[in-house]
Amino acid sequence: MMMRNAVLGLVCAVLLPGGALAGLSRVSVKGNQFVTADGRPIVFRGLDTSDPDKLERNGEWNREYLAAAKSWGANLVRFPVHPAAWRLHGKAKYLKMLDQGVAWSGELGLYVIIDWHSMGNLCAGLYPPGYSELYPSALYNTTEQETLDFWGAMARHYKGNTTVAFFELFNEPALGGNLGDCTWAQWKTTMEEVIRTIRANGGTAVPLVAGFNYAYDLTPLTNAPINAKGIGYVCHPYPMKCKPPYEERWTKDWGFAAEKYPVFASEVGFCAADDKKAHIPVIGDETYADAFTAYCDKRGISYSVWCFDPHWAPTLIEDWSFKPTREGAYFKKVLQKAQP
Repeated sequence: MMMRNAVLGLVCAVLLPGGALAGLSRVSVKGNQFVTADGRPIVFRGLDTSDPDKLERNGEWNREYLAAAKSWGANLVRFPVHPAAWRLHGKAKYLKMLDQGVAWSGELGLYVIIDWHSMGNLCAGLYPPGYSELYPSALYNTTEQETLDFWGAMARHYKGNTTVAFFELFNEPALGGNLGDCTWAQWKTTMEEVIRTIRANGGTAVPLVAGFNYAYDLTPLTNAPINAKGIGYVCHPYPMKCKPPYEERWTKDWGFAAEKYPVFASEVGFCAADDKKAHIPVIGDETYADAFTAYCDKRGISYSVWCFDPHWAPTLIEDWSFKPTREGAYFKKVLQKAQP
């Protein structure tokens, strides 16, 4: 069973390649826990940003934005990189944006997840329309080769950078209907190839692998876990993924994995049905949030909340003054509490 007294932040001096000094201890995996360099367990309570490209367009990609996340009590931020944004800027320009965010985060004591923010069937190359005012029709579209190239570039660029603790390999695998089929065996093979690519290029961040059903279902791990050491698993247990009472179903669908592996719920959150941005599967209320946070606290499961942006729902803030929404007020209070 996981230790319930988890360390939420640990600062030590680390010299990176090239002589840069980092203030965060390297994160790795030990058993079913994330641990710092001295072996102490660390549980993450984070906030999901919007795409750095989107924030830059809004004039909000700056240190103050990440300082606000820190002030809410987060010890981690998750940067979602849409394939469309990656292609629009090109590797050099997008890496420059990421470098800014990583540097600000390190200064503030925030760990970082870099997330390849695609949704759909990577094996078959089929994706939902993913409409955006920024990238009509191609928001999530990618290929296995582009995915491998992206992670090879991330591995080389952030080798030894202790602020970049995690690489979330593919945001939300989705199958069925127009998205076609993919077996777990195929997905497993693809993810193992991505992990090999990261490590062949010197990557030191912990790979995070999502399950099916839009990163919800981890049941295939019972018989066929990913054949790689030092990794964690991702779930996105939004409120409409199952009906309450939640705990029994969560344990069956994904929570069981935390007995053997580190689990990171890298997207969670809720909004009311009458919210103008309400959509499937995020409609819920504080009943869901109370159950979820208690569940994770009891089991030492890390999580990060979507989304620290006034436009991408469920929204944590109403505007760029960082005034909390209903969801934001709930999670700000939770993040600022002493953790178990």
